[in-house]
Amino acid sequence: QIIVDDDDSKVWSLYDAGPRSIRCPLIFLPPVSGTADVFFQQILALTGWGYRVIALQYPVYWDHLEFCDGFRKLLDHLQLDKVHLFGASLGGFLAQKFAEYTHKSPRVQSLILCNAFSDTSIFNQTWTANSFWLMPAFMLKKIVLGNFASGPLDPEMADGIDFMVDRLESLGQSELASRLTLNCQNSYVEPHKIRDIPVTIMDVFDQSALSTEAKEEMYKLYPNARRAHLKTGGNFPYLCRSAEVNLYIQIHLLQFHGTRYAAIDPSMVSAEELEVQKISLHSSNEQEEQ
Repeated sequence: QIIVDDDDSKVWSLYDAGPRSIRCPLIFLPPVSGTADVFFQQILALTGWGYRVIALQYPVYWDHLEFCDGFRKLLDHLQLDKVHLFGASLGGFLAQKFAEYTHKSPRVQSLILCNAFSDTSIFNQTWTANSFWLMPAFMLKKIVLGNFASGPLDPEMADGIDFMVDRLESLGQSELASRLTLNCQNSYVEPHKIRDIPVTIMDVFDQSALSTEAKEEMYKLYPNARRAHLKTGGNFPYLCRSAEVNLYIQIHLLQFHGTRYAAIDPSMVSAEELEVQKISLHSSNEQEEQ
């Protein structure tokens, strides 16, 4: 746990795993309901392959600027000059805002945006954003749970949702209220400030909290982004489709191997192995489409 602000109540919790010699790790930012440990499948797999990954849980921040400032201080504290960011839902929005915030002296080397959005007005909650801080925790939890998938689900997806519900229960009123405020406060991403950052957009074709319009908007904002489509995975593909998500993360990070922005220990890189994985992913996607 790390405190970087003058305010002692703002504690960042994080898991930092993998080789410390890596100076440009991959950092995971969770969704509204998530804690740092929702990315345990990624931490286990990626560190096994030689990557350095950090999963974060943010303290209570009530606006995007305050969050970005705190996150910048955290990177300074960890002595990380550039990082790759994987953001899920709200985490994806905050990752884009942070890239925009630091665009004059860039801190973000690349972005993986999972079920992310670029404009908070899609939730039609901007008018209530200022009242979340008044609501009791059970009401806030109800708002979040309203976006979780219901109906028949495969066992892995059901387990993923159970895990997220459990994590949601662990969050206090102010944590939840502040995240919902960040999620719904009137704000959008200014793409011209982050045009040069390599982006992978990861989304799912089944039911998730994101509307088709929100997804289309992301494709328009990042016309050159790589796309990582998962046939299924709901709101939390990193939990219930972790093998596919981990593979897409590796493919995204492959472009930095051999540079000072590699997130992997150079001695662990086997190009042939990754090539084989890419081919197998490509062929499985083709089979699904047939």
